[in-house]
Amino acid sequence: MTAPLTPPHEPDPHDPWAAPPSGSRLAPGGPASSPTAAERRAELAQGAATAALVAATGLLLGLLWLWLAPRVPLVSDDTAVFLKNSEGEEAIGADGTFVLLALAFGLLSAVAVFLLRRRGGISLVVGLAVGGLLGSLLAWRVGTWLGPTSDVVAHAKQAGKGVTFDAPLELHAVGAAVLAWPIAAMLAHLVLTWVWGPRDPEPDLGEFWRAAGAEPVPGAGFGAGSGFGAVSGPGHGSGFAHGSGDASGSGDASGSGAGEKGGAEGWPPRRS
Repeated sequence: MTAPLTPPHEPDPHDPWAAPPSGSRLAPGGPASSPTAAERRAELAQGAATAALVAATGLLLGLLWLWLAPRVPLVSDDTAVFLKNSEGEEAIGADGTFVLLALAFGLLSAVAVFLLRRRGGISLVVGLAVGGLLGSLLAWRVGTWLGPTSDVVAHAKQAGKGVTFDAPLELHAVGAAVLAWPIAAMLAHLVLTWVWGPRDPEPDLGEFWRAAGAEPVPGAGFGAGSGFGAVSGPGHGSGFAHGSGDASGSGDASGSGAGEKGGAEGWPPRRS
C-alpha cells in the first residue's frame, strides 16, 4: 500500500507561500522594515517646503487674474449706480478666468514637483494640495486688493455723473474657484506617477526566506505542482498515485495493482 508523501496535518515543504518557521523574525532592514524617525521628519519637511513654495506662486496667479479678468462697467446718475450693460457676462468671465488660470497653475505645479521628486510620497502630495489651496486663496485676495475699490458709492462720486467706471473684482463661485488648483494638481501628479513614476521591484522569495531565518527550497516556484489521485492498475485493483510536475504537465505517478488472478493492493485496500 502506498501513502501520500505529505500528510494532511503537515505543511508542504515545497510551498513558497507557507508560513515561516516558528521563532523566526525578519532581519533589520528587511522587506518589512519601517521608516525611521529621521526619515519621517525629512518627509514632513519636504511636504511643508512644497506647500510653501506652491502657495507663494499664488501671488503670480492673482496678478494674472487682475490683468486678464474682464471688467464689469458701472455708471451712476448721482442717485444710484447701474450696470452699463445689463446683459453683459463680465462677472461670469472673471470667475471663468480665475478657474482656467488655477487649472493651469495646478498642472504646472504638479509637473514641477514630479520632476524634482520622482519618488513621490504622501507628504509630498498633501503639501502639493495644501499649497494649491493656499495659493488660490492668496490669489483671490491679491486680485481683489489690487483691483478696483470695493466702495462703489465713493468710486461713483469720484467718477461723476454718467461716467463709466469699473466694478470691484470679485469671485462669485468661491468654492469651485479655490478648489480648482489643488484638484488639478493632485490629478496631474497621480497620472504622472502612474505613467512615468518608479516601479517597485518584484519580491524575491529567496531573500524573504533568508531574512526570515529559513533556507529557501531549491526548485520551488510557481510552475511546480503536486497532487494526489487514483489511478487504475493493469488488473482489477485500483492504486493511489502521487504526482508532481511543472507547467508543461509532465509528472510522475506510482500505483500498484493486481493481475487478474492475484489480489490487489491499492489504497484503500480492497477487502476480499
